[in-house]
Amino acid sequence: ELSVERRFVPESCPRAVRPGDFVRYHYLGAFPDGTRFDSSYDRGSTFNVFVGKGQLIAGMDQALVGMCVNERRFVKIPPKLAYGSEGVPGVIPPNAVLHFDVLLIDLWNSEDEVQVQTYFKPEKCPRTVQVSDFVRYHYNGTFLDGTLFDSSHNRMRTYDTYVGIGWLIPGMDQGLLGMCVGEKRIITIPPFLAYGEDGDGKEIPGQASLVFDVVLLDLHNPKDGIAIENQLVPESCERRSQTGDFLRYHYNGTLLDGTLFDSSYSRNRTYDTYVGKGYVIAGMDEGLLGVCTGEKRRIIIPPHLGYGEEGRGKIPGSAVLVFDIHVVDFHNPSDSVSITVHHKPSNCTVLSKKGDYLKYHYNASLLDGTLLDSTHSLGKTYNIVLGSGQVVLGMDMGLQDMCVGERRTVIIPPHLGYGEDGVEGEVPGSAVLVFDIELLELVSGLPEGYMFVWNGEVSANLFEEIDQNHDGEVLLEEFSEYIQTQVDTGKGKLAPGFDFEKIVKNMFTNQDRDGNGKVTPEEFKLKDQEAKEEHDEL
Repeated sequence: ELSVERRFVPESCPRAVRPGDFVRYHYLGAFPDGTRFDSSYDRGSTFNVFVGKGQLIAGMDQALVGMCVNERRFVKIPPKLAYGSEGVPGVIPPNAVLHFDVLLIDLWNSEDEVQVQTYFKPEKCPRTVQVSDFVRYHYNGTFLDGTLFDSSHNRMRTYDTYVGIGWLIPGMDQGLLGMCVGEKRIITIPPFLAYGEDGDGKEIPGQASLVFDVVLLDLHNPKDGIAIENQLVPESCERRSQTGDFLRYHYNGTLLDGTLFDSSYSRNRTYDTYVGKGYVIAGMDEGLLGVCTGEKRRIIIPPHLGYGEEGRGKIPGSAVLVFDIHVVDFHNPSDSVSITVHHKPSNCTVLSKKGDYLKYHYNASLLDGTLLDSTHSLGKTYNIVLGSGQVVLGMDMGLQDMCVGERRTVIIPPHLGYGEDGVEGEVPGSAVLVFDIELLELVSGLPEGYMFVWNGEVSANLFEEIDQNHDGEVLLEEFSEYIQTQVDTGKGKLAPGFDFEKIVKNMFTNQDRDGNGKVTPEEFKLKDQEAKEEHDEL
């Protein structure tokens, strides 16, 4: 009688051989005395055959039924279920009992379809693979018995392809449909949907079922545009970015599977660029339009609007990019100073002008509210001569036409502030500055071009009055002492906000026309006299 001994049965047996199935198995064939008469191992290939269709000896047809892949059976087949009284000339004698040591490698049926088993699916799945999508995935490819024949992980590179247009074997084209990014599934493909009777001519033999353990990393369609997900939009948004604006923003850049490839936060510095001018990838150029200062948004960029098929640095080819951005500020090169008055006293007749000496308090911040500096924290005012270059040009403009007690906010674009370089450790490059200002004191300045003016009539004997020792020459010490006396007695006024000694020395140098450190009567002239002589000469 037929004898079947199950020498090894795998723990998992999702499917067993039935009549009509196609099997691939290895075997050793021997006589009862141990003499071997045949072996598939010696030929280096499995025995491939349909079961229950008369393609095998009757005993083997029966012995294979119920086997699992990776199961090993020891089969004793009597002559009546083998080669009977005739045998096989030169190989198997008549009436021979045959022993077969069988290991089942593969099993499928012509009615099989692709089998998909998902063992991990992300909670969020906004999009699934459709026909004509382009995907990037990792896989391990094995036969049904678990033997590895290929792995993208070993190559450390994803497999990148279109789905459903014939770039893949038909079974993989089917098995990838409906997957989410991050999903993991096992796709089992019968040979007639894989490499068929011939195999691939390399690693995959003919009639082999294939098992792919797949994780989908990326997914897009060539028709995709960018996708924008607003994460935070400030309640107050007075202005949105337009083509030609200059933006400063922070970002985290990841692939669709969450792999981080770049971050401005790690460099502790914003990314600064013009928008709509081609300075950044096309998808980012588009995604940065219409943002507010302080806005946070996610920009998803398909590869044809990113770094294309070649990729760049840590970004693989054909990768979808995800940027989580936070807009810190933006401006346009055509912007001027913006002034918003919050409070103006009812008595506001004296307005600040160039040359006036101002004392004011301020809080300085960036557009996103980051505090840079404050005179309040220092406990003293900031004092300048307006229009003298003691502050950035934008502040000189923003302080014009203020009255004492007025409060205003002055927004200064970087080209009127600290420019592209900023102030190291204090003000970032290309930063828009916001100053909240309160003017506390105003001392009227002198007419433009004057450092000293008389409050009354000028003495006809001015040189003699300055030349105290009457030697016909005025030294710097004499000149300085005389000017100090005029200021102390109220007869003259110096330009406010400047160092006394520097002003006096400058005035003296203007009179000392030959530069010998002495002023003579011939050299000494008042400013109006200089102007008259110059006019007469012209």
